[in-house]
Amino acid sequence: MASVNVFMTLVLVSWLTPLCSSESSKNGDSYVRDACSVTQYRDLCIHSLAPFSNKAKRNPSKWARAGVSVTISEAKTVFEYLLKLNRSNSMRGRDRAVLSDCIECLEDTLDNLHRSLGVLRKLNDMTFNDQMGDVITWMSAALTDEDTCLDGFDDKEEINQVNLLQNRVTNMTCITSNALALVNKLA
Repeated sequence: MASVNVFMTLVLVSWLTPLCSSESSKNGDSYVRDACSVTQYRDLCIHSLAPFSNKAKRNPSKWARAGVSVTISEAKTVFEYLLKLNRSNSMRGRDRAVLSDCIECLEDTLDNLHRSLGVLRKLNDMTFNDQMGDVITWMSAALTDEDTCLDGFDDKEEINQVNLLQNRVTNMTCITSNALALVNKLA
């Protein structure tokens, strides 16, 4: 049994250790850690934005766009989950109505995130401050909509579904918060 545990430990360590520890991956790790240093949920930020390291490097504009892009992807995934949950008719009573409200909130979230990304892709020096003001407003509204989504669920009814829903939306809220911090750093 001990040899099996040692073997499993070695397999796990070898799986977690990068196959190549090139200078670029070390720099990439440094880039994402530096970018995420302004975020509240650093580990989540590092994990979700690591693929952008070598492209974004030390460019705050690219990090802000990456943060919003990752947030859009997560919001779409959560939105699709909520639609599926709604179609399944498995929630009853008050939670069903709250789920419908939550879906509307996430539609607004996605609209605000898409607007933000659109502006971040077309930043210019002449209107930079106004553009960043708009992006910060929309990102903040997206965060508020996500928080509002969770309001009103009755944990006593469908406890497993509500807990799963809350966890998914909360994770999305953390990713949005990180993206907003990256946008604020750019501003």
